[in-house]
Amino acid sequence: MEALTNSLTDISLLVILLLVLAAIIAGYIDTLVGGGGLIIIPALLVAGVPPIMALGTNKLQACAGTGTASIKLLKAKRINISTVKWLMAYAFVGALLGAVVVQYVDTKALEYLIPVVIGVILIYFVVAPKPVDKQSEPKLSQRHYGASAVSGIGFYDGMFGPATGSFFVLSAISLRGQTIIEATMNAKALNFATNVASLLVFLWFGNVAIVLGAVMMLGQFIGASLGARALTKIDPSLLRSLVVAMCIVMLLVWLKGH
Repeated sequence: MEALTNSLTDISLLVILLLVLAAIIAGYIDTLVGGGGLIIIPALLVAGVPPIMALGTNKLQACAGTGTASIKLLKAKRINISTVKWLMAYAFVGALLGAVVVQYVDTKALEYLIPVVIGVILIYFVVAPKPVDKQSEPKLSQRHYGASAVSGIGFYDGMFGPATGSFFVLSAISLRGQTIIEATMNAKALNFATNVASLLVFLWFGNVAIVLGAVMMLGQFIGASLGARALTKIDPSLLRSLVVAMCIVMLLVWLKGH
């Protein structure tokens, strides 16, 4: 574990290159529809990274992806920081608590949360009125939404995390009446907050393969940059279809692994 934390000597160059490629793909997909963690975490486990360290290393490299996407969308004025800053605070606190809890529980048991989370997202986008491109009346105030849904999703992301971005999108559409494009863009900022909070905890407990994660950050930067550019131009109906397709793929991947 110590060797993994401080060097890449235990991992071959080919595996490192494949992990960087996985990070590029994950960064792109995660920026558009979420689910990048379901690519990275299994890849790290196959590379021989211990489960708890795989979670921590995923947070390190994911910070590059969500951070890059957030900055690019902010520069393009597609995210209103005054709107999301307090939600980011709720997400940060929730993830901080979740990341502390996961240091003391069996992470394998958390895998069974994945099909539930993905199933809810899939069902919603299949049965919701089409297209999800118009704002509707919010069911919760910004404050109540942050204190309940955002902090709860943040807690989940701190503990485990796959499909967190998709869950943020679903909650914003169903509870805040946002369009799918607006919800997806705001989700990048919220996911960045949860990744940073989680990373701080995993670093504190020494459960991050720092050098490996830093190398994978390059892949996330490339993938997220391409994804953010596509997100500003994508048709809402196509984005909706991609969310449904990604949920189906994630469910199949999970079922195959179990």
